[in-house]
Amino acid sequence: MIDLTNIDKTWTLFLDRDGVINYEKHKDYIHTWDEFYFYEGVKDAIAVFSKKFKYIIVVTNQRGIGKGITRTEDVELIHKNMKTEIEKKGGRIDAVYFCPDLDESSPNRKPNPGMGLQAVSDLPGIDLSKAIMIGNTLSDMQFGRNMGIKTIFLPTTRPEVDLHDERIDAVYDSLLSFAESLQ
Repeated sequence: MIDLTNIDKTWTLFLDRDGVINYEKHKDYIHTWDEFYFYEGVKDAIAVFSKKFKYIIVVTNQRGIGKGITRTEDVELIHKNMKTEIEKKGGRIDAVYFCPDLDESSPNRKPNPGMGLQAVSDLPGIDLSKAIMIGNTLSDMQFGRNMGIKTIFLPTTRPEVDLHDERIDAVYDSLLSFAESLQ
């Protein structure tokens, strides 16, 4: 379990994107902004996180780019628009990292820690002993373990996952339910 009373402005929050911030397309990718739909309450949740966490960082695998079916420019536009919509509700995303690589052994492809390590390099104020990863897959949870950080699982798209898996420190129904637990 995670002691929520210790979370303050020295902590960092890592978030997966599809299935956490926005609806995931079953066996497909979000290719363009018009396919991107926020989960209800996400923008409000991120506004709460913006008051609680030093950094909020999105780390997302985007294999559609590597497969040549999603354009890099479209993913970048999705992230730009996502950040703008979040900012309109009083929230912020400090950085977004995405990995287009197809090869599972790529250092940047979750569950490998490359995107997280890049964030640590870019934002030297990150203290990994005070960091949490929120995701909707065991790959996200393994990313958290590979980074040496706490993990929160959202069973939004993977209800079959064993919620007692050793890689999961806590389970919440949504980003909003986690945000409400911090208030």
